[in-house]
Amino acid sequence: MADTGKALRLRRLSRPADGRYLFVPLDHSVSDGPVVANHEWDELIRDLVLGGADAIIVHKGRFRAIKPELLDDTALVVHLSAGTPHAADEHAKVLVGDAEDALRLGADAVSVHVNVGSDTESKQLADLGAVASSCQAWNIPLIAMIYARGPRIHDPRDSRTLAHVVNIAADLGADLVKTSMAYPVERMADVTASCPIPVLAAGGPPAHDPDGIALAEYARDALSAGCAGLAVGRRIFSSPNPLSVVCRLAAVLHPQVTPNHSPMTTGAGAA
Repeated sequence: MADTGKALRLRRLSRPADGRYLFVPLDHSVSDGPVVANHEWDELIRDLVLGGADAIIVHKGRFRAIKPELLDDTALVVHLSAGTPHAADEHAKVLVGDAEDALRLGADAVSVHVNVGSDTESKQLADLGAVASSCQAWNIPLIAMIYARGPRIHDPRDSRTLAHVVNIAADLGADLVKTSMAYPVERMADVTASCPIPVLAAGGPPAHDPDGIALAEYARDALSAGCAGLAVGRRIFSSPNPLSVVCRLAAVLHPQVTPNHSPMTTGAGAA
């Protein structure tokens, strides 16, 4: 019974409770600068919820600025890590919140970022382990955003390296793990097969893709390789039509769910 709270929150991270996940990280305003203009935030959140995003990931301050009535049944995740490219170590991440903060805000889960191979790797691993212990005590799910990044990494998309980092996340107590897609993508199956917790593919194709057609194909490749879903931020919020992109991705990840809006008849790309 002690894990009932975590089990309920984990179910909320997948809207149809089918074990697949479409997360939209919006924590980039700390690491990279504004996601959208301030007056566009409400519209962006509406598009993500209406399009079928399972969860939105934000920092605690932004969390407080989101109107509850916009959320419907989309889960909210508080991101606990921060860092900027202006630091001496651009790959450094520090904790700027904790599980208790997130619970007070009403979050369904928390996330922590770790860059394996960075100069501050040991501190980041210690932070992940500490947050995992706190999450276990409070029965709140933990998402590890873990990457092979830094001066000691020769190939950040090597499947053996990625298998190592996702298993670090599992071993230190994460419930789900987000990482880069292996290259070639077929090797991602080696990564997911090695890991005892669900693996989410980050990012997506960098090509011009305003309606998310290439991103939807990327999602299919990820699922075929055993991924449990996607965590995609910039490819969505930088699109001229985020609603269309989210709809396409949700249709791939949750084909049994009737979408609120068809990507073929919404916004850019409509006939």
